[in-house]
Amino acid sequence: MDEGLEMWLVRHGETEWSGGGPHAGITEVGLTDRGRRQAAVIGRQLEGKYFARVLTSPRQRAQETCRLAGFGDVAETEDAIQEWNYGSYEGKTTSEIRQIQSEWSIWKHGTADGESIEQVAARAKKVITDCASCSGAVLLFSHVHFLRVLATCWLGLKPDAGSFFGMDVASLSILGHERETRVIRLWNDVAGLLPNRRVRALGSDDGKVRSTQVTR
Repeated sequence: MDEGLEMWLVRHGETEWSGGGPHAGITEVGLTDRGRRQAAVIGRQLEGKYFARVLTSPRQRAQETCRLAGFGDVAETEDAIQEWNYGSYEGKTTSEIRQIQSEWSIWKHGTADGESIEQVAARAKKVITDCASCSGAVLLFSHVHFLRVLATCWLGLKPDAGSFFGMDVASLSILGHERETRVIRLWNDVAGLLPNRRVRALGSDDGKVRSTQVTR
């Protein structure tokens, strides 16, 4: 039984390819300056929290987020949590792919010669099984499509239901339990609104909020 298990999911910080840019599966894309600041904010969110295991994707953007968040020394690199392999769609935007296959969606049509959604789900299920014996929380630094598939596997849904679970860069999500039932405890938190925490906005000269800092 895994009733004591929580899975804390961190999507890596912003890269040059984030926000509707090219699909980055195996491509190594580093964090932007903003992405590095986001990673530091994540570290402040997670400060003082104990994790039974910390796993990070082998991709540079996830590893850098993990390190800047303060978990580089304790993290295990886990190939199973890397991003979907997009095959020949790697490095292409959705608009470019739709010139090849109209109305294309990763959730409906998958990739031409990369991983199938079933293969991604199999990786996700393996990660859940491997972590099931952990008593407490496991922290993952990973990627948008893999983490959305992981959430569906946690809930017992079909993997294409991941299309309904939007996830921003540098967001925190928590999968846990309500009694014996697997549930989502937190999803796509980009404001640092963890339980029993107060969040103070960090502004700038023009008065616009740039990031958030957790205070205790």
